[in-house]
Parts: sequence; C-alpha cells; structure tokens
Amino acid sequence: MGDSPGRARAKERIWRLAALAFGHPSKEFFDAVASGQFQEAFSDAWADATGSPWPTMPVSPDFASFEAGYISAFLHGHGGKPVAALLAGDHESILAGLTRPSFMLNVAAFYKHFGLKAATGDEGKTDEPDHLASMLELMAVLCHFEANALAKGHDASGYRRAQRDFLCRYLGPTLEAVAGLLRRDQVKLLDPTIAQLVQDMGDWAEVQINELEVRVGPFRDPDAPKTGSSRAEPAAQNLWG
Repeated sequence: MGDSPGRARAKERIWRLAALAFGHPSKEFFDAVASGQFQEAFSDAWADATGSPWPTMPVSPDFASFEAGYISAFLHGHGGKPVAALLAGDHESILAGLTRPSFMLNVAAFYKHFGLKAATGDEGKTDEPDHLASMLELMAVLCHFEANALAKGHDASGYRRAQRDFLCRYLGPTLEAVAGLLRRDQVKLLDPTIAQLVQDMGDWAEVQINELEVRVGPFRDPDAPKTGSSRAEPAAQNLWG
C-alpha cells in the first residue's frame, strides 16, 4: 500500500482538505464542518492513508463564532497579533537567519519549478506562497504528481524528494510552530475541529518526513551554512527531476 497510487491519492486528499481548512473561513466551509461533511471526507482520506479513522470533534455553534475563533488564533489575537501566525516567514525560527525576501524567493522556487503560482484569493489578492494553506495545497499537488507517476509505472522519486524537502524546510516547521503556540496559548473560541486538525497535521508531517527519508534519503538543508569552497545551489536544479 505504501507504494500504491491509492495511498498517494489519499495523502493528496489529506493535504488538500487541510489547505481548505486553513484558508480564511467561508460560510460554505463552515456549513461543511457543521454538517459533518468535511469531517467525513477527511476521515475517509485519513483512514486510507493511516488505517485509522479521524476523530469527530464538536463544532462551533455558528459561523460568527467559527470565524471569530480563526481570527483570534491566526490573524488578530492578543494586542492585535495572532497567537499563531499562518505565514511561515512570520516565525523567526523558520527564517533561520535569512531575510524575509530571500526566504520568500526560496519558497517561491518550489512553486516555480513545478509550474505553479499562488492563486488569487479574497478581494482579488494573490495568496502568500508561505501561507499554511498555500503550502498544504502545494503538498497536495506533489502527491498528485506522485500518484500519477506510480499509476503509469514511472519513477516517483523526484516528487518524493520535493515533498521531503518542502516538508523539512518549510511546511513541517510551520505546522510544528503553529501547533506548539496553540498548545501553549489555547484560543477558547477556536473551533475544536480546526484545533484538532492543527495538532494532527503537525504529527502527520513528521510521519511523512520519516517515511520519505527512508524512501529517498535524508534531507540536506540548502540554507544551512556551507563550508570550504562548496556553493549553495537551488535544490530544484538537481534533486527533483
């Protein structure tokens, strides 16, 4: 099952549904959560990928509460600052000493290499490529490519290396940071389904990193300090096919 197109498609659905959950709330998405439709779809994908269903959590009483919880946690919490920012570049630990522009160029390189660009979201504005929802959507696309390659009997290692690299450098640390901040400073208004998803996606990312490193080797951070005469090269040039 681990090398099957079916499991890759289940992973794609997990990442894509999570991306939907971390975008700014819409009434339509709240209705899907309130009706249990979202939880059912996510649990089916989770079970296909892990062998176990995803737990069902209580739901916010109405859309206003649902949206207020999202805003308090991720946009304007204490003192007008988010409790847990969803932009990777807002976390100093993830910048790892890079300037914000350099960091954003590195993130954008992943999208560019696979012919992707950030979608136009609310009010006609382009989505930030380091927003958690955008990064989750990128992972869904990479899993889609992996599934197609496996279905055709082609080598999927390039797509798996891309998943590993993106998870290790950007998405995994962002999920870990958001989950950790919300564990330390819980937002009572945050919808229980979203709160559970934050924690479980952080754990899921770690599991995926371990699986991918077994399959395609350990991650080498291109942003790490170089020694000797070695020169940093974009990972896209050599690693992803």
